[in-house]
Order: sequence, then C-alpha cells, then structure tokens
Amino acid sequence: MSRQAPGYRTEYLREVTLSTRWDDNDLYGHMNNAVHYRLFDTAVNGFLIAECGFSPRTSDIIGIVAESGCRYFAELQFPDPVIAGLRVGHLGRSSVRYEIALFAKDSLQAAAEGYFVHVFVDRLDRRPRTLPDALRAKLATLMRDRHSIPDERD
Repeated sequence: MSRQAPGYRTEYLREVTLSTRWDDNDLYGHMNNAVHYRLFDTAVNGFLIAECGFSPRTSDIIGIVAESGCRYFAELQFPDPVIAGLRVGHLGRSSVRYEIALFAKDSLQAAAEGYFVHVFVDRLDRRPRTLPDALRAKLATLMRDRHSIPDERD
C-alpha cells in the first residue's frame, strides 16, 4: 500500500502561525499527536472568529465536529512555532470539511495533514441548520478548488 505524500504550503489558502507550549512535547521528545488536533481546532476557530464574525458563546448556530483524521509525516516540537495552513475541501448545506496542514516554520512540506467536519447546528436543539449566507461566502473563499461551486444540496 503506497502512502500519499505530504502536501505543500502553496496548496493551502490561509496561514496562521501558532505557538507551541512546553507541555506539547511528550516523553519521545516531539509534539504529542493529540496536540495536532488542538492546533487544527485553533486554526479553524480562529478563522471563524476573526474572519467570519462567529461568536462561540453567542451565535445562534455552533459547529459540532462529526468526523476527523490526521496523517503524520515529520516531527514538530516545542519551542518551535508551527504554521497552520487552512482550506475548505467541501462546503455543504450545513456542513464544512476543513483541511488543515501543520508545517515547521521553515518547511514548505507538511509535517501533518488533517481534516475535520463541522456540522452546524442550532445552539439549543442541536439540529442541523443551513449555513447563513455570510458565513457560507467567507468559507467559500477557502475552497480548495475556487472554480467549483459549493454544493448546497447535502
């Protein structure tokens, strides 16, 4: 079985520099795999808050993670900063598949690549809700294939 090669920074449409912390390293001397997921979450929610006007505490809808995954290619470690690359792989009626890569500060090739799917639900009843037009438009700017039209049927 062949393994897919890691992606490159140029394949991601937004970058954010994230700090690592002392306790991110494990006994093996590199960043623990669970930290990668925290960094993915930070990159995505940072974008939603800063660029989309999303408020986790007061918005009528919230994103619930329905699926996630990660492939690891190289070690990352404290105290080095990490560059998170972000793009949207799929934009549905109420769901978004974010694709996130983590890069060592001077590397053009991903140390880890992952994804997670947010299903946006009503804050109170937790039922899926259609993405508001303004949020959909902001998320569409991160579409991997900018020439594709987001599918509003699913």
